[in-house]
Amino acid sequence: MKASKKKLVVLTGAGISAESGIPTFRASDGLWENHAIEDVATPEGFRKNPALVLRFYNERRAKLDQVEPNEGHKILARLEKYFDVQIITQNVDNLHERAGSKKVLHLHGELTKARSTVDSSLVYEIGTKAINLGDKCEKGSQLRPHIVWFHEDVPLIETAVKLTEEADIFVVVGTSLQVYPAAGLVNYVAGFVPIYIIDPKKPAVSTRKNMIFVEEIGSVGLAKLWDILVNDKPTH
Repeated sequence: MKASKKKLVVLTGAGISAESGIPTFRASDGLWENHAIEDVATPEGFRKNPALVLRFYNERRAKLDQVEPNEGHKILARLEKYFDVQIITQNVDNLHERAGSKKVLHLHGELTKARSTVDSSLVYEIGTKAINLGDKCEKGSQLRPHIVWFHEDVPLIETAVKLTEEADIFVVVGTSLQVYPAAGLVNYVAGFVPIYIIDPKKPAVSTRKNMIFVEEIGSVGLAKLWDILVNDKPTH
């Protein structure tokens, strides 16, 4: 009987998409693409100025047509040949899917979808099309970006926790591990499971003996991870 593949769970953040030309979001200066976070990434901002928020995400969505998955995304897709790969991403772009990854959980929503403002179960695929004022769901309510904004619950976090608990190998790529609840997922990795953290800047995280830091950008770090996991090369 063929042995089952080890479960490789990968948490990805903005750093992996930065190599494809998608600007990283940094909350420290309170700005995202020159907009105040409160204005474009909160339910309060949407209530105050829905036209601005829709335009902001329409611009982000349109840019998806101008970017391509990078080598980091592609390596994660190729790892499916050897592992049962589950990606948990904080990113709202579709680059993992476009690179070929089959199992992607979007914690913070997806740019390529819209949803109802009165019924969160009504979600629509829109690709890179715009959402405009007056675009309504089947219940007659304005559509909004299918994005988890600040001050909103993260509905898929429990699913992510369960996947993390099942991991045989856990990998973190391109995230500073500062945005919760996603950053807390590392606490659900079983004590005997190796954790590889790939980021140019070593995140401020409580270390444990089976935590391996690879201080590289995503594509370079994931190439090194490939050597470790597939080619059985040591870390040093």
